[in-house]
Amino acid sequence: MKSRNDLKELEESIGYQFRDYKLLRKAMTHSSYTNERRIGKLDCNERLEFLGDAVLEVVASDYLYRTFPNVPEGELTRKRASMVCESSLAISAREMSLGSYLRLGKGEDMTGGRERESLTSDAVEALIGAIYLDGGLGCARDFIMTHVLNDIEHKSLFYDSKTILQELAQGQKLGDPQYHLVKAVGPDHNKSFEVELRLGEKTFGPCQGHTKKAAEQAVAYEAVLQLRKNKK
Repeated sequence: MKSRNDLKELEESIGYQFRDYKLLRKAMTHSSYTNERRIGKLDCNERLEFLGDAVLEVVASDYLYRTFPNVPEGELTRKRASMVCESSLAISAREMSLGSYLRLGKGEDMTGGRERESLTSDAVEALIGAIYLDGGLGCARDFIMTHVLNDIEHKSLFYDSKTILQELAQGQKLGDPQYHLVKAVGPDHNKSFEVELRLGEKTFGPCQGHTKKAAEQAVAYEAVLQLRKNKK
């Protein structure tokens, strides 16, 4: 668990200094921490997560509306979903090393909570909510654009990789991609999966993920990059 000084490091890394420091501490407080210490339920980051989710949706929607003026509503909805999904937010959390700043219960900490995507993605939303309350929508938007909606092309490619691969495979008449689980290691609460992809006569991977779906996305992404490279 990080100290106050370490949380100051987090402020420096995200480029935002809190006026109300308690908001940052609350954003980094998971319910397992408050439950373990029998602190009030309202002292964890769940309410901030609720608020941050709404702020993120508004900012992402505004960004997409202005960036893609000729794209219909359905496509904008799909793009937004991939941009702010759990896995995408978890990437942002890893880039900020957010997991290392969380206040977790001992059990959650010992079972890999700092790396768990569901937990770290929630922390990103809680941090957005905290910044919104502390500095307003403009500050929250700046944070989101810098740390969440950055590198959109890469993130969209990664999380749409299975769909993109299917389209590439059909276009190049390579047949349907076949995903095969190579192995799953670790305890049930913190498993790591390795998945291999076979496409025609080619094999890609194996690639790892904390879920089978994440491993499939990773190996599909590898295949998409290779197929695009070969096509040039």
